[in-house]
Order: sequence, then structure tokens, then C-alpha cells
Amino acid sequence: MSDGAVTGLGAESVTARLPAPARFVLGLGILTAFAALGQGLVTALHLPLPGSVTGMALLWAALGTRVIRMHWITDAADGLLGILGLLFVPATVGFIGYLSAGAAWGWWLLVMTAGLLVGAGLAGVLASRLVRAES
Repeated sequence: MSDGAVTGLGAESVTARLPAPARFVLGLGILTAFAALGQGLVTALHLPLPGSVTGMALLWAALGTRVIRMHWITDAADGLLGILGLLFVPATVGFIGYLSAGAAWGWWLLVMTAGLLVGAGLAGVLASRLVRAES
């Protein structure tokens, strides 16, 4: 979030003259607005998608058509990229929730782990008995 993020925008850009905290708040507001727009669209149209993903697609379209300029969101996006790993946790939980697999995944994980432990245990017991029988 340095002032160098807007280098090359020219003196005609209003956002280039804003202080860095104001550019961050502007960018964060735009990103939040697109996330809310995506959630509202998903809710209104009953789409089987996470609202944040829909909002991201809308933001991508707005950037591609130059309705939104990249330098408007650069400072906020750079700040959010600094904590990207933390941001994946709610996104993953939300996506699993939309797949209606929240509780089922827990049971599948439990069954798979139990199967692995039982299979490995039986293989170990069988191998130890075979080794003793040959000795």
C-alpha cells in the first residue's frame, strides 16, 4: 500500500492525488460492493453459487469493460493479498456449504480414516503372524 502503486496514472487522475488511506478505503468499498452485489444477485435469482464468487465474476467483467479501473482497487487488493491464506478459510467453508456436503464430509472423513486404520492394523497383525510362522 505504498504511493508507488499509482505511479504512471498521470496528474489527470483524481484517485492518484488521494492519500494512500483514502485509496485503500475506496478500493475496499468497491470490492465490498461487488461482493454484496453478487450475494444479492444470487439470493434474488436463487443461483446455486456462492455470492462472493458471483461478485468476483462481476468485478472481473467490470474491470474488463473498464467500468472499474484497476488503480481504484489496487491498494485494497494488495492489502488483502497480504492475508490471503486467512481469507481462504471462510471461502472454502462457504463453498462446501453450498455443495450441501458440510455434514456428509465429516462422516466420509471419519469412515475413510476408520477404514484406513482398520486396514493398516489388520495388515500389520497379519504380517507379524506370517513372519512368526516362517521363523
